[in-house]
Amino acid sequence: MPKIHLTWDEFKQQQDNQFLFYDVYQQLMITVDGTFIGTVGCYWIDKNTDWLETGIVIYDPTYWNGGYGTEAYKLWIDYLFDHTALHRLGMSTWSGNYRMMKVAKHIGMQGEARIRQARQVDGQYCDAIKMGILRSEWNDRFS
Repeated sequence: MPKIHLTWDEFKQQQDNQFLFYDVYQQLMITVDGTFIGTVGCYWIDKNTDWLETGIVIYDPTYWNGGYGTEAYKLWIDYLFDHTALHRLGMSTWSGNYRMMKVAKHIGMQGEARIRQARQVDGQYCDAIKMGILRSEWNDRFS
């Protein structure tokens, strides 16, 4: 199934009243000096096993490679570990998303799985990449 690309207005409308677990929002906006540049988010894979996925998107390429994504994602992971009892947090991306993999590795996530040719990007098959971090690893790294 092809990915759906939303306009800004469609995106904002879709986000209205979307809340998740543990009294946190599913998605939060990232702003720099009052300018919206992206979002951080999370969603359940399986509540029964406390399997939560996280993510970040910086929409404006002007803010790529400036450390904004790394800082926002680190703050988001820190917030989730501080406000939940979750044991681990994960993220999923595709094999061509080098920036996301670099950010995840920079904050301490480890590669956990590579599922060959499981995603399509621009009509081409790419690998799905799974990375994650345990609470103990986070605490050791940032305490």
